[in-house]
Amino acid sequence: MKLATLFSGGKDSGLALYKASKEQGNEISCLISIFSKNPESYMFHVPNIKLTKIQAKAMQIPIIIQKTKGEKEEELKDLKKAIKKAKNKFKIEGIVTGALASNYQKSRIEKICEELKLKCMSPLWQENQFEILNDLIKNNFEVMVVGIFAYPFSEEWLGKIIDEKTIDELRELTKKFKINPAGEGGEIETFILDCPLFKKKIKIEKFEKDYKNYSGSLKIKKARLVGKN
Repeated sequence: MKLATLFSGGKDSGLALYKASKEQGNEISCLISIFSKNPESYMFHVPNIKLTKIQAKAMQIPIIIQKTKGEKEEELKDLKKAIKKAKNKFKIEGIVTGALASNYQKSRIEKICEELKLKCMSPLWQENQFEILNDLIKNNFEVMVVGIFAYPFSEEWLGKIIDEKTIDELRELTKKFKINPAGEGGEIETFILDCPLFKKKIKIEKFEKDYKNYSGSLKIKKARLVGKN
């Protein structure tokens, strides 16, 4: 099946893309990234979203960019516009989402797909969050934490790579503070530096951190593609 993936550059949309293509054998015809002006967008990931262009280049998959003001519900019109564009240009038959547990997001995307007569696939839906984190490591994803938005995350979390040690730390924090370990409650945001779908990996050359009171982001200022070892 020819599909488009709603792609934010983070671990959930990347893993969903991987599962839909490599594990389920679908063809990913394009990526769709929504650039929201609203950092508090109800629907869309914002940190480092503009770098989905370099990730698309790493995967050698075309990307459709759609800008939105990020106003609640109104931003759905911009999403529909982008999906419609993908259907017309790439003849897609369905959409892949990285939805884990947010009915707000999933139901609205499904409604748009229904209106456009497209199938909606969410390969990670209701999966155990630790299983998802372990899947990243098992499938050789290199994922960096680029946003933290909850107690007890300290500044040192910005720039951490998700590995077995990081997952153990998240397990302890989950026990103590009842967080969502995969960040489904908005606790963390991530950025994919490398995965099996990348022909080249991303090297960050310049970044800056902005952190205050258990909330902050790592803004990537300069990045380039490099060969894999």
